[in-house]
Amino acid sequence: MSALGAPRLHLRSTDSTNERARELALAGAPAGTLVTAGEQSAGRGRQGRRWSAPAGSSILMSLVLHSPPPLLPLMAAVAVCDVAGPDALIKWPNDVVVMSGGPDGVPAKLAGILVEGRPQQGWAVLGIGLNVAVDLAELPEELRPPAPGQEPAEGARPAASMGREPGDLEPLLAELLTALERRLSEAPGLTLEAWRARDALLGRRIAWNGGHGIAGGIDGNGRLIVALEQGGHTELTAGEVHLERIGSAPGAD
Repeated sequence: MSALGAPRLHLRSTDSTNERARELALAGAPAGTLVTAGEQSAGRGRQGRRWSAPAGSSILMSLVLHSPPPLLPLMAAVAVCDVAGPDALIKWPNDVVVMSGGPDGVPAKLAGILVEGRPQQGWAVLGIGLNVAVDLAELPEELRPPAPGQEPAEGARPAASMGREPGDLEPLLAELLTALERRLSEAPGLTLEAWRARDALLGRRIAWNGGHGIAGGIDGNGRLIVALEQGGHTELTAGEVHLERIGSAPGAD
């Protein structure tokens, strides 16, 4: 049994598990404190986006961690992949995806990871949303994966699901906590090796706010290395990147 996850606060519904975990951290909650919910009304991901999932269909969790390691987001993404299976890949910096339409297809988001905290106070909140038993037909149209052979609509951000049953949520949560504990305790080099083996962007043309190029993996600090068309390379430390489809204008998602 993982040492993470105790004490645990489970809520039938809440605005955001990260918000509840932040409140507990500020009140002095011990390391490993877990907040889970059956449903979120204002769950959020990176870049201020909302995390949407039908009630009782997803792992919605936030952990309070003390003295978080610098590679925490990468470690968490690898741990999610450990549980999600061999088809799960990581879209930098820390979205877990499966490729809709094959290995060279469109990334469909299976899980999202959001780390928030106060480094100066020595704690962080690790939030994870993992689609376990989501019926994709119930999602808003912009989140549904495209039909086979079809391109996603402009601006669409397709979702994915593990295709499991609601009764699998608790066993998978226990697996995920165990995987997180294992990954958090291993050497950074092992995390980087495991992350690179799941890299969804490697060798593919990407765009971001400020340029485009070919993704070349991550460095030892988790920065994304990009080969530039004009020569040389750059490292991205944060932000949103998108795959460029063949024949699309630079910057298309």
